[in-house]
Amino acid sequence: MTEPAPGVAAAIEGELRLLDPLVRSSAELLDQVLHPDYREVDTTGRHWDRATIIATLLSDLAPRPGQLTASRMSGVHLADELVHLTFDTEARGRRAHRSSLWRLTAAGWLLYYHQATPFDAAPEG
Repeated sequence: MTEPAPGVAAAIEGELRLLDPLVRSSAELLDQVLHPDYREVDTTGRHWDRATIIATLLSDLAPRPGQLTASRMSGVHLADELVHLTFDTEARGRRAHRSSLWRLTAAGWLLYYHQATPFDAAPEG
């Protein structure tokens, strides 16, 4: 298997960091990963901006899904400074298809956009 291109590898590393509950609960670490213009559409269809998602994640009332497990992660360069990743996650029996855009900035690769769509596992066979 070939190694992913550097931008794709950096985006995958960033996504894996964001799956870590310690990163998700640290303003400093979130600041290192989220683009200033970050936007998200979550599994409920709710839209988020950077400030709101950080405040929500840091809140004592924030939902704590526990450790998220990622699978089927792959990425492609859409342009020199843009990478698209797709992958699936599972936490506590809840699954989501995920899609994210990572932009290259002076600070490195930052998550620019993320969308999650819930799904049920297809029956085998």
